[in-house]
Amino acid sequence: MAERYWNEHIETMPREEMEKLQSERLVKQVKHVWDNVPYYRKKMEEKGVTPEDIHGIGDLSKLPFLSKADLRDAYPYGLLAKPLSDCVRIQSTSGTTGKRVVAFYTQNDVDMWEDCVARAITAAGGTRDDVVQVAYGYGLFTGGAGLHGGSHKVGCLTLPMSSGNTERQIQFMMDLGATILCCTPSYAAYIGETLHEMGYTPDDIKLKAGIFGAEPWTEEMRRQIEQSLGIKAYDIYGLTETSGPGVAFECSEQSGMHINEDNFIAEIIDPDTGETLPEGSKGELVFTSVTKEAFPLIRYRTRDICVLTREKCSCGRTLVKMTKPMGRSDDMLIIKGVNVFPSQIETVLIKDFKAAPNYQIIVDRVGTTDTFEIKVELSDDMFSDTIKDISTLEKKIGADIQQILGIKAKITLVEPKTIPRSEGKAVRVIDKRRLV
Repeated sequence: MAERYWNEHIETMPREEMEKLQSERLVKQVKHVWDNVPYYRKKMEEKGVTPEDIHGIGDLSKLPFLSKADLRDAYPYGLLAKPLSDCVRIQSTSGTTGKRVVAFYTQNDVDMWEDCVARAITAAGGTRDDVVQVAYGYGLFTGGAGLHGGSHKVGCLTLPMSSGNTERQIQFMMDLGATILCCTPSYAAYIGETLHEMGYTPDDIKLKAGIFGAEPWTEEMRRQIEQSLGIKAYDIYGLTETSGPGVAFECSEQSGMHINEDNFIAEIIDPDTGETLPEGSKGELVFTSVTKEAFPLIRYRTRDICVLTREKCSCGRTLVKMTKPMGRSDDMLIIKGVNVFPSQIETVLIKDFKAAPNYQIIVDRVGTTDTFEIKVELSDDMFSDTIKDISTLEKKIGADIQQILGIKAKITLVEPKTIPRSEGKAVRVIDKRRLV
């Protein structure tokens, strides 16, 4: 089936033309930030660079980085590049520690963001004939607002459900014939689980696709969601700092997310040295927003670890692809001196043991020694088959985890439905250590 595009000119633009467009927009954006953001102008002066030094994307590495620490230091208005009277909205991060990050939007910023999300919905097969059920949280979180606006732009009938009240979600899904579901992957898995508990199957709903983001998820989890809901599951990526979901999106090939390069220039750097790495290298993802007006971040360190590739895509898009984030350079766990990413553990649990995608990693410290426990919820099949031999299964999972990570974890298998369900972002890690 031929892939459809929301903006074919941009999404299939030849590389030379895209780089020319990026260069023109970068030069303009650097001047805009220099003139209007004293905080960033000071960082440029400290690095000995002025707008006159930037002639195109080849000069990007001359510019200083921005980090989340900068956003917190400049809170709330220190990185604002437009008068407040020109701004029409704010969105904010969830703010698990420290100050929240508050991002500002002009109407043009909102339009750009919604256009990016419209590309994602269209890539997932969405048209004005679809019914899009938005089960991301609304409010300050960008998920609900982003998919809602993108859905409107495509012309879909939009169900602004927000998260929670799962049985009502399923009832509306059935009654109103929702065809595309938008939510976190952990909540999609929960909806699929609840659907079957209510006695329904995918044949009882009209969903054809799901657009899931805001948290890490594995290919194994994708297959489980696709099977439980009878859909094709698409990844979407974004950060509040750059706009929200829609910075990058999957096409039907499902082999990485196309970055909307006309708005966001992507780099991969060595997270330790800050050195720009060549295409195909694994490292930290850095974004420069070249069309944002109110809150234009230049060389923002996302802390997400991934790989960029410009290999030809069967969908016809020429936009660079990023892999699913493979972890984070700052949020990874360091346990007994070993770097541990929850995605590594999830792959073992789901792929090798067919466990339910419900688990918790609990890290603590006794004296000077880290403790490492993984609670794993048994699926109904596993529970019925292994109730008499739980200890053996715990040892086998533990051995496989140790082989992958290089350190030993205590495995605790618990009965089905005993790990708390999340209707937003799943809480996978509980780190009780007081690390300084």
